[in-house]
This record gives sequence, C-alpha cells and structure tokens, in this order.
Amino acid sequence: MSGLDAIDVRVEGLGSLGTDNALPLLHEIRHALERLASTGEPTTIDLSSIPFSQHDRDRLFETLGEGEVRARVDAFGPSTVRETAFPGVWLVQHANPHDEELSAFIEISRLPNILTTPLADVEDSAVALAAKLAG
Repeated sequence: MSGLDAIDVRVEGLGSLGTDNALPLLHEIRHALERLASTGEPTTIDLSSIPFSQHDRDRLFETLGEGEVRARVDAFGPSTVRETAFPGVWLVQHANPHDEELSAFIEISRLPNILTTPLADVEDSAVALAAKLAG
C-alpha cells in the first residue's frame, strides 16, 4: 500500500444523477405559467440549450406527467406535441425521418405554435375550396 492510499479523496461531479437542472427548470415553467395566466405571454424553452442529463430529462418528464391531448405533425419528419398534466405546458419534439430526435421544447402557451395554422395557408385553403366548389 502506498502513502497515497491514506489520502481521503472525494469525487464531485455529475455522477449518475445528472446536472440537477430539472428543479430550476420546473420553477421557470411555474413562473412562465403565472405570466401566461396574467398577461397571455407564451414562453418557449429549448431543452437542447440547457445542460441536461438523461436523469434530468427523466425527472422533468416524470414531474410534468401526461395530459389529455396528443398530436402528431408529419412534415420533414415527425413532430409530436404532448400536453403535460399541467394544462398550458406542452412538450414538443421534432424528429428526422428515421425517428431520431432533433430537438425538444417545452412550450407554455394556450396552444403550441406548431398547431397554429399560418394565415397564408388559411388564405390558400379558402381559394382551393372555392375552386373545388366551382369546378
């Protein structure tokens, strides 16, 4: 046994638990919900912009839970929208055509942006339906 074995060493770091960023993010979501309720201002949080371990992600998703609404949009790969157990808090995930996640967002809003029809599409739709009815 060398003299180094007698030195007390403590390793600090992420270990298996992660970065502990889930709890601060949950508080940020709570503040965003209060802001949405009082002013109508939506908030989008890009999960890929936060140092986040798989443990953090699991804790976040477990705490937010499952809501009643799910939607899937197929454009350049699948996008899924899932309401959490907290109305107004949405998980939006975008994947490539091979179903590999490209990005994930938490949207605090009355309706996720991806589900809002662009005005230009509505205008095109009105023209297309009028043409179909005339034809």
